[in-house]
Amino acid sequence: MTGLPGLRGAEHLGLTVPDLDAAERFLVDVLGAVMVFDGGTIDDADTMTRVLGAPEGTTCRYRFYRLGTGLNLEVFEYAPADRGAPPGNPSAGGHHIALYVDDIHTAAAHLAAHGVEMSGPPEHITEGPAAGSDWLYFRAPWGLQMELVSYPNGKAYEAGATTRLWSPVRPEE
Repeated sequence: MTGLPGLRGAEHLGLTVPDLDAAERFLVDVLGAVMVFDGGTIDDADTMTRVLGAPEGTTCRYRFYRLGTGLNLEVFEYAPADRGAPPGNPSAGGHHIALYVDDIHTAAAHLAAHGVEMSGPPEHITEGPAAGSDWLYFRAPWGLQMELVSYPNGKAYEAGATTRLWSPVRPEE
């Protein structure tokens, strides 16, 4: 057997933000996430240092959010906090979260109406395995890179694929 026994898929992604309440306003009011539960404050020294790798004396608050039919988000605010900028995509540890939307132009207009910083207008991919996709990068207020993606007619690679990437369009696959 190869791989992790019993693996079903990604359950959540943990993010650190500088202000949990401000992050919630963005996640809920702009993106439409649902706050599922508030985990309160973790102040146990062993958990903070051994498990989370935080310096001694650190505490954190956290909450869980559901974002559509996909990945859940676990959002942390540490105190005292390292207020450094999050790593960008080209940096080790860099990452972004991509959100599937049915109509990328409508979603981009929604982000613009909320003053969200975007990389520009949506772009359409015409060549390669992702042909048929539309995408747009944007930033959360705390600097996290995020992306909108849409491929209502599928991606080019799917035509001959025996395995397809998971998609919120077909969550049962």
